[in-house]
Amino acid sequence: MAESGSERGSTSKGNGGLSSMDSMESHRWVFQDEDDSEIDFEDNDDGDGDDSTLHNDVDSEEEDSLYQKLIRTGPRIDSFGVEALEVPGAHRSDFEDASFGRTIFLVCQTLGVVFGDVGTSPLYTFSVMFSRAPIDSNEDIIGALSLVLYTLILIPLIKYILIVLLANDDGEGGTFALYSLICRHAKVSLLPNQLASDTRISSFRLKVPSAELERSLKLKEYLETSLTLKKLVLVLVLAGTSMVIADGVVTPAMSVISAVRGFKVGVPTVEQDHVVMISVAYLVILFSVQKYGTSKVGLVIGPALFIWFCSLGGIGIYNLVNHDSSVVKAFNPVHIYYYFKRNSYKAWYSLGGCLLCATGSEAMFADLCYFPVRTVQITFVFLVLPCLMLGYMGQAAYLLENGGDATQAFFSSIPDGAFWPVFLIANIAALIASRTMTTATFSCIKQSAALGCFPRLKIVHTSRKFMGQIYIPAINWFLMASAVLLVCTIASTNEIGNAYGIAELGVMMMTTFLVILVMLLIWQINIIIVVLFSLIFLGLELVFFSSVLRGIGDGSWIILVFGIVMFIIMCIWNYGSKLKYETEVKKKMSMDVLRGLGCNLGTVRAPGIGLLYNELVKGVPAIFGHFLTTLPAVHSMIIFVCIKYVPVPVVPRNERFLFRRVCSKSYHIFRCIARYGYKDVRKENQQIFEQLLIESLEKFIRREAQERSLESDGDDDDSDFEDDPSRVLIGPNGSVYFGVNETDNLNLIISEASTSHEPEKDLPTTSDPEQSLESELAFLHKAKESGVVYLLGHGDIRAKKESWFIKKLIINYFYAFMRKNCRRGTATLNAPRTNLIQVAMTYMV
Repeated sequence: MAESGSERGSTSKGNGGLSSMDSMESHRWVFQDEDDSEIDFEDNDDGDGDDSTLHNDVDSEEEDSLYQKLIRTGPRIDSFGVEALEVPGAHRSDFEDASFGRTIFLVCQTLGVVFGDVGTSPLYTFSVMFSRAPIDSNEDIIGALSLVLYTLILIPLIKYILIVLLANDDGEGGTFALYSLICRHAKVSLLPNQLASDTRISSFRLKVPSAELERSLKLKEYLETSLTLKKLVLVLVLAGTSMVIADGVVTPAMSVISAVRGFKVGVPTVEQDHVVMISVAYLVILFSVQKYGTSKVGLVIGPALFIWFCSLGGIGIYNLVNHDSSVVKAFNPVHIYYYFKRNSYKAWYSLGGCLLCATGSEAMFADLCYFPVRTVQITFVFLVLPCLMLGYMGQAAYLLENGGDATQAFFSSIPDGAFWPVFLIANIAALIASRTMTTATFSCIKQSAALGCFPRLKIVHTSRKFMGQIYIPAINWFLMASAVLLVCTIASTNEIGNAYGIAELGVMMMTTFLVILVMLLIWQINIIIVVLFSLIFLGLELVFFSSVLRGIGDGSWIILVFGIVMFIIMCIWNYGSKLKYETEVKKKMSMDVLRGLGCNLGTVRAPGIGLLYNELVKGVPAIFGHFLTTLPAVHSMIIFVCIKYVPVPVVPRNERFLFRRVCSKSYHIFRCIARYGYKDVRKENQQIFEQLLIESLEKFIRREAQERSLESDGDDDDSDFEDDPSRVLIGPNGSVYFGVNETDNLNLIISEASTSHEPEKDLPTTSDPEQSLESELAFLHKAKESGVVYLLGHGDIRAKKESWFIKKLIINYFYAFMRKNCRRGTATLNAPRTNLIQVAMTYMV
C-alpha cells in the first residue's frame, strides 16, 4: 500500500553556457548480460591472455545454451561530459612532480593540519602517566621514558608511517577509505547497487588476486558469499568511524585544557575554574575559525607549529645538557622490563597515559586526503619524531635532577626566561592540534555519507584547488558543543586523558583489523608477515586497551557512550537505506506494463524534457508510475537520472555518466547513471547541466543511428537493455558482439556504435535512416525549447503493522527522524523551484 503527495511547479526554459567534452571509453573485452554482469579483461598485445580464465556471473546452464553472434561496432559512446564540478579534482599526480619550493609549502601545511595532535602530546603524556603511577625512584623515570620512546617507534612510526599509510585508497585515508579499497576487490558492500560496469572506471585500478595465491582467492570467496562476514566488516568500519568522531570531541578538550593548565605554573594564584573558563573560550574561537578551511588556516598555523616543534627540540637539548644526559640509556628496552618488574600493577595502569604519546597517529592516516603520502612520511621521520623524542628526554632529564611536580612535567622543565614565549606557542599548538582531529572527522563523515552509512549533511568545500578540503557546519558546531560539555563536566586531565585513550584505541584496533584484511586480500604478502603484524600491533593495542578500561569508571565512560551513540546512528541509517533500496528494487515497474501503456504512457505527453531523479541503477522506478497517475501529463522526453557513489575516491568526469535508451525510440525514454567517488564534489550548475546533457544526448542519438544504419537483418534478435537475455561482447577496439541462442548461425554484422536497444515495433518503418535520425533530433530540439523540468521522487518506508516492535521503532521513528532532518535532494540539486516537481511515495516494509 502506498501513500503519495505531489508538489506541482511550472516549467521554464533554462539558459546557460554550452561546452563540449568528448568521452571515449577505454578499449576492453567485456562480456555483458541483461543484469549488467560483465567480465572485463584487458587486451594483451603480447598474446599471453587466456580467455578461459574468466569467471562469468551468468549461470552455467545459460552459458551452455549460447553461442556468439558477432556484431562489430565502433567505440562505445555511453557517457556525457557534464561539468558537474565547480571544484576541480586534485589527483595524486598533482603532487608527484612538485618543485622544492612546493615541497616546503606542503611540509608547512602538513605540520599545521596532520601533526598538531601528536605534536602536542608532550603537554600531557608524562602528567597522566605519573598521576597513575607516582615516581618512587629515578629508575621509574627512565623506565617510563623508555616506554614512551618505544611506543612512539612502534605505533606512529612503524605501524602508521611505514605500513598503514601505504594502505591508502589512491591517496585517501581513514577507515572508510580502507572499506572502499576492500569493496573494490571483493563484493562485500551490503547495498545491492553494484554494476560490473563500475569496474571499467580507470580509477578502480583493480588487482585481481592471482591464481597462485589460493589464500587470497579463498578469502575473496568467503567475503562475497558470507553475509555474516560482510556485516562484520561493515561493523568494524562503523565502529572505527564512530570512535574517530568521538576522538574529534576529546582531542580539543584534552589539548586545550592541558595547554591552559600552564597558567597554574606561571601564575600560582590561578584556580582550576579559571583554567576551565579560558579553555571554553579557546574552544569557541577554535571552532569558529574552522570554516575558513584547511588550506587557508593550514598555511597560517603551519609555521607556528614548526616553531613549536623547534621549541620542543630546543628545550629538550637544553635540559639534556644542563641537567642529566644519562636519560639516553632509555633507548635500551631492558628498562621497560625493569619498570614492570618493580611496579607491576602501577606500570600496567600507567600504559593508559603512555598511549597518549601516540595520539594523533590515526589523524595522520585520516587526514591523508589533504597531502601526498611521501610528504607526510618525510615530515614525520625527519622533523616530528626527533623533536618529540628530544622533548620527552628533556622532561625526563629535568625530573631526574630537580624532581618537582611530575604532573606538570612539561611546563616545569621550561627555562625561566623562555616560559611565557613557550607557553604562548604551546597554547597556539594546542589550538592547532584540536583542528587535526576535526578535519579528520570531516573527512570520515563525508566518506561514510557517500557510501550510505551516514545521514546527508551540508558540506562546504573550502578550497577551489583541492577538493578534499571540506568543512561540515553541523558537525563543527556539534563537536564544539560536545567538547565544551566535556571540559565543563570532566575538568581533570587524568580523566579526560583516559577518555582520550579509549577513543584513540578504538580507532587503532579497527584500523588494524582492516589493514590485516588488506594484507591478505590485496597486498597478498607472506602469511608470516601478516601474523607478525597481527600479533605485535593487535596484541600491543589490546594491552593498552585493558589499561584504559581500568579507569573507565572515573568519568571517561562518557566518551565511550558517545561513540556507541554515533555507531547506532550509522547502523540505523545504513539499515534503513539498504531496506529502502531493496524495496524500491522489488517494487520497480515491469517493462511489460510500460510497453502495454504504449508510447504515450497512457497519458498526455507534453512538450519538454523531464529529468526523473531516483536511486535505482536498473529498471524503471515505481515512483515513475506514481508520476503517471498523479500528474495530468508527463513530458515528451523522460530521462531517469541515478546518482550513484562507487567505491573509488574520484571518478574522472569523462567516465562519470552512463547513458542508455529504455524501450523503443517512440517512447523517448533514456537512463543516465551518474557515478561519483566518495571524494568527488557534487556542485552542479543547473543551466550548464541542461545544455551539456542535451548536447551529449544528441551525440548519443547520432552514434546510435550510425550503428543501426549498418546493422544487418539480425536486428530482430536484439532487445531492450533491461530485459534482453542475450549477451554483449565488447572488443579491445570498441567493437561489440551480441550473443544469441545456439539455434542461430554465427553471423558477422558490422556496426559503428554500441547502445542497448530494443526492436522498434512501435515506430513506422522508413527506408531512409537519415530521415529517422533527423526526425528524432528535431523532436529533441523541440523538447529542449519547451524547457527542462526536474522530477524528484521521494521514497519513504514504514514498517508494516505486523512487524516486530524493534523494527517499527527503528524505521518509523529513528530512521524517519533522520531522513526528515538530513539534507534532502532538493538542497543538493540546485534546481530552481519553478522547474521542480516532487512526488512522495511510501513503501510498507
